[in-house]
Amino acid sequence: MATYIAYLNGNWIDPNEIRIDHRDRGFRTGDCVFDTARTFNGLIYNARRHAERFARSLKYARLDSGLTTEEWEALFHESVERNKHNLDEAGDFYIYPFVTRGMGWPAPASGPPTVACIAYPVYFGRWAEWFDEGVKGAIPKTRNLSSQQVDPKIKHQSRMHMNLAEMEAWDIDEGAYPVMLDMAGNITEGTINSVFLVSGGVLKCPTDSSILQSESRWTIRDLASQLGIEVVQEDLQPYDLYTADEAFLAFTGPCVLPLTTIDKRPVGDGKPGPITNQLLAAWSERVGVDIVGQAKSYGEMTNSGHPDAPQSDRS
Repeated sequence: MATYIAYLNGNWIDPNEIRIDHRDRGFRTGDCVFDTARTFNGLIYNARRHAERFARSLKYARLDSGLTTEEWEALFHESVERNKHNLDEAGDFYIYPFVTRGMGWPAPASGPPTVACIAYPVYFGRWAEWFDEGVKGAIPKTRNLSSQQVDPKIKHQSRMHMNLAEMEAWDIDEGAYPVMLDMAGNITEGTINSVFLVSGGVLKCPTDSSILQSESRWTIRDLASQLGIEVVQEDLQPYDLYTADEAFLAFTGPCVLPLTTIDKRPVGDGKPGPITNQLLAAWSERVGVDIVGQAKSYGEMTNSGHPDAPQSDRS
């Protein structure tokens, strides 16, 4: 059985021994900032950019972890190195740092913070089968937060709106990924992903006014630029998804996942599109891993018992 080690408040311990006090504000109020990176062949993709985004989130939330950006980046790498003996079995790792404000009330009087960094296996089983046929999407009634509330550019755990969006998406089409709108009715993002569509050969994505500053979104735009694909950031509405030639979701695990239906309507011809597949192939080339092949190879192996698996697969 795989044995992992995780960082908690200056110590390296068994992640199964991590205990967050029920009075911690991260648990009681969602007063927590986090990030998620992944490895390819055991190397963290864009580690520095993830550390910088994490530092921005901490600064916005006024959370002092006691670590610099450079120290966080080093901690990411150390988390991988300390668990490298599990790489063959896992395939690759997620890196999950988080900081809560600790215990106390009100927020300015709370502390000390809870500071952690955990490496654990990528859950290939969630999406390995969907590269060929694509995933379903649905537009829930719950809207994404605006920058006038809690700015979505940071990665935080105050996520009840996203939980409700996932429930509502399944009410529309069971298994669907939610595609959330802002208060003006513009497309923003999913609960764990960025949203892209292709129309007339042009790759389109929402502006970043009401979305996370996603590393996957940055990578897609960078790859598209190298491939000579025109990229436009603009306000997009459900109409644009309903009438698109193709669409896809971009996020840490699968990198690119075709979106082939939205609200039970086919996107384009209802199959993964050529630009979607081109970008996925380019991402594989960039990281030196056959992303689809790896997911299919490890998908069945990592289903049972994974913490991200549905309840039925963890029994």
